Amino acid sequence: MCHSDDSRPPGPPDPGEVAEHGQLELTSADGTAFAAYRSLPARPNGRNMVILPDIRGLHPFYLALADRFAEAGFGTIAIDYFGRTAGVGLRDDSFEWQQHIPQVRPEEVLADVTVAAAAINSEAAGPTFSVGFCFGGGQSWRLAATDAPLAGTIGFYGIARMVTDVLADIHRPVLMLLAGADEASKPEEFAAMDARLTELGRDHRVQVYPGAPHSFFDRSYAQWQEACADAWRQILDFTAAYA
Repeated sequence: MCHSDDSRPPGPPDPGEVAEHGQLELTSADGTAFAAYRSLPARPNGRNMVILPDIRGLHPFYLALADRFAEAGFGTIAIDYFGRTAGVGLRDDSFEWQQHIPQVRPEEVLADVTVAAAAINSEAAGPTFSVGFCFGGGQSWRLAATDAPLAGTIGFYGIARMVTDVLADIHRPVLMLLAGADEASKPEEFAAMDARLTELGRDHRVQVYPGAPHSFFDRSYAQWQEACADAWRQILDFTAAYA
């Protein structure tokens, strides 16, 4: 399963302070208002991050994660998917996402990410990346095939089948951080995605954590602390390389 109300993300190496953080409401290109949460670093690294949550949207895990990214130096904004169908709001484990997630359209995610990227750049100018988890991981990888104002896209244990139809259009760097024991997408699906991107000559990196379960990026999983630490290193190296 994805992260619960009790889950909290692992922190980055050498964390700094968060200068400012809080909820906000953004308006997409079609006039839809949606919830977001932004966090600004006291010690900027010159790069920004847009967080695409899992199936529950703007859940407490992702508010905390935005702060962890700010501690790592990123101007960060996390977005909710459900402004069009559930209104503006934060989501917890009681949110009935099942009726809403089928109504989320990639073109709407693109529009919302575009607005979110502009919002964070207005406060912390710099190259912007996306990072997504599960459903958000697939959405993040898809953005590499669009005109989103992103320098690269990152996905944790994303849904591989969400990207199959756009692999040939990918033109931005992609980082795949994969759980070796994932059940949402099978290892062979990720292997096929990797092979196709390699065949197409697309710029991408793949890191598999053998035996790790779906949603391993959680500090409550003591046995996956090294995988979490390595995932942070992968993100920092990837974003530095393409900044």
